[in-house]
Amino acid sequence: MRSRGDAGLGGREAPCAENRDQMLHGGTVPGRLTVVGLGPGDPALLAPMAADALAEAQVVVGYTAYVDLVPPRLLAGKTVLATGMTGEVERCRGALAAAAAGERVALVSSGDAGIYGMAGLALEMLEALGLAETLEFRVAPGIPAVCAAAALLGAPLTHDFAVVSLSDLLTPLDVIRRRVNAALGADFVLALYNPRSRRRSGHLAETLAAAARHRAPDTPVGMVKNAFRPGQDIRVTPLAAADPEFADMLTLVVVGNSATRMAAGRMLTPRGYAGKYTLGQ
Repeated sequence: MRSRGDAGLGGREAPCAENRDQMLHGGTVPGRLTVVGLGPGDPALLAPMAADALAEAQVVVGYTAYVDLVPPRLLAGKTVLATGMTGEVERCRGALAAAAAGERVALVSSGDAGIYGMAGLALEMLEALGLAETLEFRVAPGIPAVCAAAALLGAPLTHDFAVVSLSDLLTPLDVIRRRVNAALGADFVLALYNPRSRRRSGHLAETLAAAARHRAPDTPVGMVKNAFRPGQDIRVTPLAAADPEFADMLTLVVVGNSATRMAAGRMLTPRGYAGKYTLGQ
């Protein structure tokens, strides 16, 4: 059965002691919850461990757009519970309830489930509901979006880098600003998740302006939209010409450090080999 929207997951009150007891004792056999990283979206980039977890699952739970990234053969014959954006708590609650009933459950995230994904929330709720000693909990890693974008841009992350999400839905904006400025001041390559949305249209422009205070105008900036998915679009420009309007929530932005340059048409952050070895002979 494939369930769309919030049916079966949304509209529930926070679990009380009685609900928690029902979760603990609702199943006749121990269940298992595996939080699965789906990778960038191309089936060829689905990690074998993640594919195995999906194949073994009886129930698949996730955000609708991410469930759609799962190869259909791995959904055949399974119960699929999908909700819209901002339904994270409902999805975790539904996944935990199914696992507590004895099911093998896969809770899916795009990229890697432990990087801005569902693994953290699932673990928090597992602890809060007192299910840690009852359910088997696993995380199946996936290729992170930052790695997918970097591969398409060339080699921008081959030295130290920092990753910051510009979404202030759960993190205060002043905290994000401090982290961005600290990373730029320390000369990290800066990778940005969730750079821009309709509601947060100015965060990326502000971040690029901050980068201009720390970086030369010709510092490469790469933007990758829909990495390894239909509609993939890649743009690399000097920092002075970087256009925040290009980005959306499905874009990953990489701002180079002081050593990042273009090489053979790709972004390159040298590791330092040229200073120790002769590379041209």
